[in-house]
Amino acid sequence: MIWGINTLFLLDAELSIGEAFAANAFFTVGMVLFEVPTGVVADTVGRRMSYLLGAATLVGSTLLYLLLWQTSAPFAAWAGASILLGLGFTFFSGATEAWLVDGLNATGYRGSLEAAFAKGQIANGIAMLGGSIGGGLLAQWTNLGVPYLVRAVLLGLTFVVAWRSMRDVGFAPKPRVSITSEMRGILRASLDHGLLNPPVRWLMLAAPVGAGISVYGFYAAQPYLLQLYGSSDSYAIAGLSAGLVAGAQIAGGASASVVARAFRRRTSVLLITSGVSAVALLVMGLVASFWMALAALAVWGVMFAAAMPVRQALINGLIPSAQRATVLSSDSLLGSAGGVVIQPALGKAADAWSYGPAYLISAGLQLLALPLIFLARRERATSDSLSVAPAVLLEDRRRGGGRHADQGEAGAA
Repeated sequence: MIWGINTLFLLDAELSIGEAFAANAFFTVGMVLFEVPTGVVADTVGRRMSYLLGAATLVGSTLLYLLLWQTSAPFAAWAGASILLGLGFTFFSGATEAWLVDGLNATGYRGSLEAAFAKGQIANGIAMLGGSIGGGLLAQWTNLGVPYLVRAVLLGLTFVVAWRSMRDVGFAPKPRVSITSEMRGILRASLDHGLLNPPVRWLMLAAPVGAGISVYGFYAAQPYLLQLYGSSDSYAIAGLSAGLVAGAQIAGGASASVVARAFRRRTSVLLITSGVSAVALLVMGLVASFWMALAALAVWGVMFAAAMPVRQALINGLIPSAQRATVLSSDSLLGSAGGVVIQPALGKAADAWSYGPAYLISAGLQLLALPLIFLARRERATSDSLSVAPAVLLEDRRRGGGRHADQGEAGAA
């Protein structure tokens, strides 16, 4: 409901462009601070409890955002509220993905992880398409605050549905003799399977670039497209831009099976999508046409969406269940850390030189991910092969198998 108008909402609250993206950066500061602790909550207390805490936190912080907008609050208040929003999302970030993979394993799922993640991505895209366009139209017909109120109501309903229907399938919370020793043990194991595991490490180190650019690229598109369109208060156009990214997400999810047939290694997909994303950002920075910028935004969105299920499958195939939520939260933490630095920097660049040059800088930063993805490719991880089923990967992990495939799989081009 709010993704298509969030930047316009902040600007309408009398924040500057730099302050608006700094507020978004404080959101990512909250994610950096709380990613691993909330991941530990999901790996000890349970994925369901983590999800419920996230939904409750987001209801409160969304209503706080609405209050700050109504009172034209100072920037410090926005920073605090944004940190609370970040806390809410950290309860979701590792827990939901771990909940899905655990459930698939427990119920004997034999398909590819890409297909499962892609279906979720399509569902997200449909919801985002309807929500962002609907939110833009609702703001156009009423005001920028009403979509935030609707969002709070929807989050409340989500909490009720999760409370009644969500179960930790395939995961049993551990008996907790000592919370601190349990946290230390999980964190040690998450390091072993995360940053100390070479193929996972390089992907995690590439996350700050991708995450920082993706948030700026999405939220800056709202005022930038309005600028190119020639109307600063056409909120429906801003919603349309977010809807376009949602449509690209649907297309990217639907293309997962095609991608699996076209390539033999997941890192090949990541290298190509990252390179094409850089070109799309370059075009967005150079063109002066609303329609050309919109087309470049669509291409960028499709590349991002096509890469996500592939990256998720690659990482999840190398993480055991007991540490899954914590490692995924650590991965998200590094991405958020990049957002803390990159978002306000690009916001300042847009303040100084306008949105176009900031998109050019984004294109250059996007290219920095390519060497790290290439290093991950050189590790020849078992899950890099698109021909290996998740059950095979997990069984290999249970037997103590390493991160490498046999020579036939590792040699796949």
